[in-house]
Amino acid sequence: MFGSNRGVWPAWLIMFVLSLLLGWIPFVGPAVAGFVGGMQAGTTGGALVAAIIPSLLVTAIVWLLGVVLDLAIIATLLGIGLFMVLLVGTIPLLLGAWIGGYMAEGRGRSTSV
Repeated sequence: MFGSNRGVWPAWLIMFVLSLLLGWIPFVGPAVAGFVGGMQAGTTGGALVAAIIPSLLVTAIVWLLGVVLDLAIIATLLGIGLFMVLLVGTIPLLLGAWIGGYMAEGRGRSTSV
């Protein structure tokens, strides 16, 4: 279904785009985005890493913007706080990614036998 484009990098991009498109549906939207991205990642570990990457990118952009504006200490504290809020907010995404990655691993084992 997904072809040979499996891995963390395509998975996090799919999760990011689908989270933006389905974010207006509470809990279900991010969970669906995580599930599809987890299936794309192909493994449970890769799916969970892919679910955390968008939070890391947003945090890094906020930190970088603060450093450019010469507010490094404030940007660091804001970045850490923002990362924790984003990480808690992505619980449905992580749950969907875990389920999708687990199902992709199971499908890989059953088709290779």
